[in-house]
Amino acid sequence: MRDTTVPYIADRSDLVRAHELMRGFGSAAADEATARATQARDRDNVVQFCRWRQVARLVTLLAHPAAWGTIH
Repeated sequence: MRDTTVPYIADRSDLVRAHELMRGFGSAAADEATARATQARDRDNVVQFCRWRQVARLVTLLAHPAAWGTIH
């Protein structure tokens, strides 16, 4: 896994976005989210840049087959 930090999930829409990207782009979903973050940054849209970066991290985390975090 590229990034081991747990992403901030602002609300359910972040999970929906991650799911839609994973369904539509498969293994390239994190790259697509990163590209959208770059586009938002280029338009000086800091809020959307941060959101898409977190979605990219979330996609990476969800796509990883192993468990993450504390296991009880």
